[in-house]
Amino acid sequence: MRANSGSPQRPSTSPSPGAQRRQELRQQRRADRWRHGWRFLVYSALAAGVGYGLMRQGWMLRNATQVEVSGSALVSREQVIEAANIRFPQPLLGLQPSELSRNLSDSLPVELVSVSRLMMPPRLRIELKDRQVVARAERRQAGALAQGFVDQRGAWISERQTQGLASPGDSSLKVLGWSERHRATIARLLEVREDFQGGLREIRFDPEGNLWVTTGNLGAVRLGLEDGQLDRRLLALLHLNKNLPKKLGRQRPGSVDLTDPDQPELSVGSPPAPAIANPGSAPGNVAIPAVPPRGGQ
Repeated sequence: MRANSGSPQRPSTSPSPGAQRRQELRQQRRADRWRHGWRFLVYSALAAGVGYGLMRQGWMLRNATQVEVSGSALVSREQVIEAANIRFPQPLLGLQPSELSRNLSDSLPVELVSVSRLMMPPRLRIELKDRQVVARAERRQAGALAQGFVDQRGAWISERQTQGLASPGDSSLKVLGWSERHRATIARLLEVREDFQGGLREIRFDPEGNLWVTTGNLGAVRLGLEDGQLDRRLLALLHLNKNLPKKLGRQRPGSVDLTDPDQPELSVGSPPAPAIANPGSAPGNVAIPAVPPRGGQ
């Protein structure tokens, strides 16, 4: 017999059951990842298609009846649609509530605007709060005088914004020389307007920035520059407006200067002569009632 030559044969080994199980699990996880990935891509594509279709066809404003307007007695739905520049059909999701609110606030005589998009059924809801026109106003714009109105907060309202108002503004009060930087001062004067006996008739800012008011009892009153002393000057003004006519009798003051509220100056008659806080016996001078200390009555 011939002996076998060459290297001895190694016995064949098969994977252990545990290793084979781990390999099967890895393959299964890999297949699951592929399956989930494809499923995600398919669902995303379907969702994008449905969303696009809803935006283009489903969530559409097709006519004016889908625009709900409430809260205003002055502004109609047609005015809102025109001011917002909405054209039908209009994708609902293409409208930005914040941008619409700004545009409507700038274009309409309203104080507050709230805009919301409602999906089921598709519609646009706009809630308004009317601005109260309290006085006629005038300002210089582009080298010319522009006529308009102001609300209780001293904000400018153009004549275009008051279209449709039955009685726009109170013609008994005028604000002359309006500008944005005077808004807070105007609003403060409007707050105390009802306290003026004889009525507040005019608020005026001259080219130098001095504030003048005209009342039914005192006539023209100079309150000076806006330097943080408005409340002190108003206290003095309300006191003089109430008490000075009793001192003057039938005379009418030419003007009152409250630039320094502690030392009011008064001119009487025409032409006006400078008056002093504690006049002597000079003719034409009138004793000005003492202004109460701050916080007094």
